[in-house]
Amino acid sequence: MNYLAEGLRLPTNGLDYTILAIYFVVVLGIGFAARASVKTSLDFFLSGRSLPAWVTGLAFVAANLGATEILGMAATGAQYGVSVVHWYWIGAIPAMVFLGLVMMPFYYRSKVRSVPEFLLQRFDKSAHVLSSALFAFAAILIAGVNLYALSIVVEALLGWDRWVAIVVAGVFVLLYITIGGLSSAIYNEVLQFFVILAALIPLTILGLKRVGGWDGLTHSLEKSHGSSFMSAWSGTGIGDSNALGANWLTIILGLGFVLSFGYWTTNFAEVQRALSAKNLSAAQRTPLIAAFPKIFIVFLVMIPGMVAAVVVPNIGTDRSDLTYNDAIPLLMRELLPNGVLGIAVTGLLAAFMAGMAANVSSFNTVFTTDIWARYVKKDKPDAYYLKFGRGVTAVGVLASIGTAFIASSFSNIMSYLQTLFSFFNVPMFVVFIIGMFWKRASMKSGVWGLVAGTTAAMINYFVFYKQGIIGIPTDQGANFVSAIVGFVAGAVVMVIVTLFTAPKPEAELAGLVYGTESPDAPEVPEESDSAWYRKPALLGWGAIVIAAACYIPYSF
Repeated sequence: MNYLAEGLRLPTNGLDYTILAIYFVVVLGIGFAARASVKTSLDFFLSGRSLPAWVTGLAFVAANLGATEILGMAATGAQYGVSVVHWYWIGAIPAMVFLGLVMMPFYYRSKVRSVPEFLLQRFDKSAHVLSSALFAFAAILIAGVNLYALSIVVEALLGWDRWVAIVVAGVFVLLYITIGGLSSAIYNEVLQFFVILAALIPLTILGLKRVGGWDGLTHSLEKSHGSSFMSAWSGTGIGDSNALGANWLTIILGLGFVLSFGYWTTNFAEVQRALSAKNLSAAQRTPLIAAFPKIFIVFLVMIPGMVAAVVVPNIGTDRSDLTYNDAIPLLMRELLPNGVLGIAVTGLLAAFMAGMAANVSSFNTVFTTDIWARYVKKDKPDAYYLKFGRGVTAVGVLASIGTAFIASSFSNIMSYLQTLFSFFNVPMFVVFIIGMFWKRASMKSGVWGLVAGTTAAMINYFVFYKQGIIGIPTDQGANFVSAIVGFVAGAVVMVIVTLFTAPKPEAELAGLVYGTESPDAPEVPEESDSAWYRKPALLGWGAIVIAAACYIPYSF
């Protein structure tokens, strides 16, 4: 296990601990307040589908502001430089817009409680069982990443052993999810969004000041890491070398299309927030509202990582006892005064709890509604499933504590997460996208597409890359290639299986395939005004235009 470097202990005092204590009291208070609204299993798993778009939109982006965003992206900035922008302006915004404008009508109108349940309606039971199992397993692994990242900060803050920090943090998240269900998680995520910004903004400003502003940062990193470190596209020609170890084709196809769309459109930890919205219009606007802060958050995670690469030139290498994951705690210790340090620590803990809560709450929904209620204990009273959902939340947290120790073996947890996404999200995406746009796709093609995609991605990573059969410079480059391989294998197998098996009756495809309309689709209430922020199409195109404008300086 990789422990924090000796001496990387945050100089906290009574003021910092007071700020932290106030936050924890508020979080538990929100959980108890949300408990009053949890009367049915739908309330517990989807907040009764009653939340406004601005709440679900902020929760949507906050659910992703976990280990991936904070420690992971800062680590990626320290390791790969400005290439971090690819994960946002290519690897997030287009997929979030696609989810809002194209896929949410299918999800919301079908009244499914989870993403795997949609596959049951479009394909068959075998696709549903496999997708549910794969998602539940992946959710626990990813929740473990957030828990591990949270333990890094707790260890730096209190000096606790890593295992103690992991257990204590896991128990706290268990408390407020079990008490208030998804509503507790979502309202806490809204609070956490603003606390996270309050932590990252001063860290970014003081970090730039420490290294002489953007010009000083650029000069130092170009001198130590080369000019391509400060350019998103430099050296990405096929056959060229760059810090990321990927060319423009694998970046666009592997990250921008396959990994990005696979994560944002089929990851139930995100989609669940949109499904809890009060109507279809609010559900569509949820990822679109989230896209706007997502455009600018990249600066708040990329710059601290790059500053850390200047402050500790050998970070993440054998010449330093600091891993890339230590970039944020290092800067907090070096730059922040007491009081501000307390806010920053609180912000980090909030981020990791948001990420873990998102995955645990999606796990308990899928395990309860898609596995237990459908195949193990059918037709029980609703109160039984509500009680079981609370119980399985504890199981999810306990399992996450175990998987947190797996994450601790990776120097860059972002690489680990991208590996998981290529194994689990990408195959689900290829099955979704083909099933949603090709009526002929047969019932049996869904399960075989999942099997083929997952198997091919794993073989490419563990056999071809890890055994050195193909030469890929970095783990991230290998993840992009694995995603492409998984997508292509899943698509090819789906087409082949479809040619030899029976299609789903066309009458059963209404509302499940693009271009068809469900005859019993519920009426969507009209909004009371026609303001621009109530129009999903305008929000979506606005997000893309702003992201494209931001990207211009990094395109050369």
